[in-house]
Amino acid sequence: MKLHYALERTSQTPLVIAIGFFDGMHRGHQDIARQTLRLRKPGWRAAALTFSNHPASFLRPGKEPPLICTPEERIDLIARAGFDECFFVPFDERIASQQAVRFLRETLIGDLGVRGVVVGINFRFGHKRTGDTALMANIFGDAGVTFVPVANTPDEFGDRISSTRIRTCIEQGKLGEADEMLGHSYELRGRVELGAGRGHDLGFPTANIAVPSKLLPKDGVYSATARYDGRDYASLVSIGTNPTFDGQHRTIEAWVRDFHETIYGREMALRDLRFVRDQQRFASVDDLLAKMNDDLGAVAYPSYG
Repeated sequence: MKLHYALERTSQTPLVIAIGFFDGMHRGHQDIARQTLRLRKPGWRAAALTFSNHPASFLRPGKEPPLICTPEERIDLIARAGFDECFFVPFDERIASQQAVRFLRETLIGDLGVRGVVVGINFRFGHKRTGDTALMANIFGDAGVTFVPVANTPDEFGDRISSTRIRTCIEQGKLGEADEMLGHSYELRGRVELGAGRGHDLGFPTANIAVPSKLLPKDGVYSATARYDGRDYASLVSIGTNPTFDGQHRTIEAWVRDFHETIYGREMALRDLRFVRDQQRFASVDDLLAKMNDDLGAVAYPSYG
């Protein structure tokens, strides 16, 4: 997938485009992607237009939501959805102050030469969010541009899937519900770094994964699947501050079953996280060890026979 960092025409080849922030690239976003790819005729290009920063980070600094994905993860998910290109641009004064009609006529039709546009039904845009899908239908209809507003995607109970709902589930440790709405697993990915070494001393050596700049599940212990160098391993993950040892910083530590390599500086990914228990402060190291041995039941070997 080609990346573009400005809203400029990059080719004379006809372009169809999906617009949105696409945090998490959840099932609703995937429906938008599929509709966009359906508009792509042989020889045409399909692109996503998204922002490198959340619009709220510019409009209401300090009040933007924590994100489900890092920018790199979001780009990767957009590519997996089948797009040929991605316009990955900053949300800044130029974007925020642009009138809705000007954005449609000058930026999309004039600068990019779009032949088709797909957005979610609740999409709002332009200065003070004055633009909506009704305006888009009128402008694009006059210009001969195909326009598809995609209806909300419901979950199994008929409720709308949204990034906001997914963030709430992650914050509450309800990763199974989050994964169901995402249509893929929420992931924690980072480089393995040096830790305090307590896990090794306790007989539970862990990989200390650099905390990514994204929304983390609530503190606690989780079962998970760890992926390293193309292989999957059962894993037990601790997210929190290690209160038994008066820790001050939030960490992600993964005990990986049947894994004995030293991999400092290498990347590990954790997916399929499922909550086991809350973080606790134990009166003694022996109490902690006893509980850790209980936790192993969450990643126990399967029973045969």
